[in-house]
Amino acid sequence: MEWKKVNAGLVIPTRNGLRRCLYNLLVGCVFLVGFGSCGVYKFSGASIPPEAVSLSIAQFDNRAAVVVPQLSQVLSDRMRDKFLAESRLRLQNSDADLSFEGSIVDYSVAPAAVAAGETTSLSRLSIAVQVRYTNRFRAADSWEQRFVRYADFDASLDLRQVEDQLNQEIVRQLVDDIFNRAFVNW
Repeated sequence: MEWKKVNAGLVIPTRNGLRRCLYNLLVGCVFLVGFGSCGVYKFSGASIPPEAVSLSIAQFDNRAAVVVPQLSQVLSDRMRDKFLAESRLRLQNSDADLSFEGSIVDYSVAPAAVAAGETTSLSRLSIAVQVRYTNRFRAADSWEQRFVRYADFDASLDLRQVEDQLNQEIVRQLVDDIFNRAFVNW
C-alpha cells in the first residue's frame, strides 16, 4: 500500500493505496458471503455435517463420589435444549446420525484462595463430565473427552446457600464447551 506523510507526521494512504484497500475489503466480503453460504459452515456458530438430520443425547449417569440428585437430569436437559435450539437437528432416542452419551465423574468442593491466618477465603465447586460424541457419517470426527468447569464462592457461605446457582452456571458452561467441541471445533 502506498502512503504519504502529511502535517504533524500523520501518515495517510495515497489514492492508489486507498483503492487497493477498498478492493481487498470487497474481495474479503465476497469471500465471507460465499463461504458462509456453502452449507457446511454457518456464521451462526455451528458447523454440522449437512447429511446429519438427527441427534440423540442419552441421560448422563452420575458416577461422582458426591451425587447431587437432579444434576444428571439438569445436565441432560440443558444439552438437549441447547442442541435443539442452536442446530437444525431433531431429537431421537436411538440410531441418530449424531449421538452424545456420558457421565458426571466428579463433583467436589476445595479451597480456592487462602486468606491471612491460613483460612480459606474462597471455595471452588468443580464438576467434571466424561462425554463420548459419535458421528455416524464421519468417524474421524467422533471423540471422547473430559470437560471440567468450576465456580468460586465465598468460603464463609454454606454450599447449600449457593449450590443451585453455582450448578446452573457450571452446567451452562459445560454444555457450551461440549457444543463448541462438537460443532464449532474451536
